[in-house]
Amino acid sequence: MKFKDMPYERISVESIKEEMKTLIQKLKEAKDFEEADALFLENEKLQGHVFTMCSLAQVRHSINTEDKFYDEEENYWNNAYPQIQEFNQEWTKALLESPFKDDFARKYGNILFLNAEIDLKTFSPEIIPMMQEENELTTAYEKLLAGAQIPFEGKIYTISQMSPFKNDKDDARRLAAWKAEGQWYKDNQAELDRLYDKLVHLRDQMGKKLGYADFTELGYYRMRRNCYDKQDVQKFREAVQKYVVPVAAKIYERQAARLGKSYPLSYADAAIEFRSGNPKPKGNPDEIVASGKKFYDWLSPETSEFFNHMIDDELMDLLSTKGKQGGGYCTSFQDYKTPFIFANFNGTQHDIEVITHEAGHAFAAYLNRNRVPYECIWPSLEACEVHSMSMEFFAEAFSEEFFGEDAGKYNYSHLAGALCFIPYGTMVDHFQHIVYENPNLSPTERHAKWKELVQIYQPWLKLDGEIPFYSEGEGWQRQHHIYSSPFYYIDYCLAQTVALQFWNMIQKDQKEAWQHYMAYTKQGGSVVFTKLLKNAGLESPFQESCLRGICDTAAKYLSDYDLSGIA
Repeated sequence: MKFKDMPYERISVESIKEEMKTLIQKLKEAKDFEEADALFLENEKLQGHVFTMCSLAQVRHSINTEDKFYDEEENYWNNAYPQIQEFNQEWTKALLESPFKDDFARKYGNILFLNAEIDLKTFSPEIIPMMQEENELTTAYEKLLAGAQIPFEGKIYTISQMSPFKNDKDDARRLAAWKAEGQWYKDNQAELDRLYDKLVHLRDQMGKKLGYADFTELGYYRMRRNCYDKQDVQKFREAVQKYVVPVAAKIYERQAARLGKSYPLSYADAAIEFRSGNPKPKGNPDEIVASGKKFYDWLSPETSEFFNHMIDDELMDLLSTKGKQGGGYCTSFQDYKTPFIFANFNGTQHDIEVITHEAGHAFAAYLNRNRVPYECIWPSLEACEVHSMSMEFFAEAFSEEFFGEDAGKYNYSHLAGALCFIPYGTMVDHFQHIVYENPNLSPTERHAKWKELVQIYQPWLKLDGEIPFYSEGEGWQRQHHIYSSPFYYIDYCLAQTVALQFWNMIQKDQKEAWQHYMAYTKQGGSVVFTKLLKNAGLESPFQESCLRGICDTAAKYLSDYDLSGIA
């Protein structure tokens, strides 16, 4: 079914509660596993339908945040979902206490109960009003950024539409674009500070209400971290500082030399890798999608079937338009067993990364679309990001199709960018640990902490006052995840570390690398992240040798890369 034809209906919270009450009671009274399993599958259908309606409302609201109908529906679900979660928790308790628990585990896997036990640690009816307020605050943040109107060169642009100007090869124009966007954030700083301050204190209260010292432990449980903890993340951070930051610094030193700029670089100069400009995609959005089709038709029969389905059923909304929420994401509609891609094309290499990154997520969902229970279609979030980030590297085989004469430039830029992202992403996570362990920091103190972290993780950047928004330590306010999805950022760094293993394999044997990718992806969310890796013959990013080995290999590749003829 085409996306536009998928009917939406608001489901009343009361009707969901009544259905769930009945199912919970029947599960408790089930006389054998056959009866209990039938109830389990009935609940699967109910939850899948609720999730589908909620997802349809959220996607259509994302596409146009000015649409009053879906704005109201977004608000409805923001309030409804915490109430529904109360009954989901009751269902989870009944499942954990079922005399047929071992039968369920044999049929659906132990991860069902591992995740169920974690989920019970994230909720109490007492925090429902706080969860509703949290949803309202994050929606307010997203709407604020989606509604940005930035004056530049006599016209008005959204944040996403400013991206090409921020990557312009003309120094003066590029700097002016960075300043214009930075000024919008400065003009809205009081509201950005207010929203985050309220979110931090609210989340801290939720953590304490559930018996934790602060929000951090609750945040980890909400992310369903089921095979590593904050000590493992701290070790990873230390390895990033030890191995990745020095390699990234060398990359930016060479960039400064290519540009004829002094090191460290300004934010505006760090944004442009080559004097002739960053790699640009070849063609308009329709042509980019057509090139994507060629790539997926070539890659494998499974990816060909998947991408043609996405095109035929119009399951991608890619153009940047007024009122559209920023960023990109993949979600799914369980009633139709199909994924959906949301993005904002802006004429930069980002457009190709959408066709590969978000499609990596969507392909994994499509491949596992018939998995039961449906929550095991997706693994935990860091594991999901492996699907997407690794797909970007497989797509390098089609760089000429996507970028034409800029193909060589893109391949260098993509690998360099993958490495340089890891310190930034790790910094985002480190910042959140500081904030939630010290919830009473003032907005000014939070900005100061961010500024300190920039000097540790991004020593190639100048904090010289040229753009006050960045030099005063406020740059983190651009990062949606910090507001909307706390602790969801180290996931990208862990996944990038795994994706770089795929990059290394591809250099040696693309077909063998694809076999490892399929072995990883076909597992869906059936086991924990570290087991997914082991089953597919991949190394855990928590092993220090993993980052060290990747950095050594990639650093040599980049230093030997032939950039002759690429200005």
